[in-house]
Amino acid sequence: MKTLSLKLDDEIFNEAEEITGALQVARNRYINEAVSIYNRVNKMRLLKNQLAKESAITSHDSMNILHEFEKLIDEN
Repeated sequence: MKTLSLKLDDEIFNEAEEITGALQVARNRYINEAVSIYNRVNKMRLLKNQLAKESAITSHDSMNILHEFEKLIDEN
């Protein structure tokens, strides 16, 4: 486990303190879970962006292939 020095805005810190107190969860555990969730959200965003880029790259080729198939169907 890594040790980390962290500066939080007062509002965020106070809100986290209220929530950890109400949930009876250690601040460290709460922050670990929050960062884990944020990491998953951002991994999904990165994947979404990567898929959109790759889809844009292949969409032109896919349309060309589709038109070729349509021509073959029309010829028969």
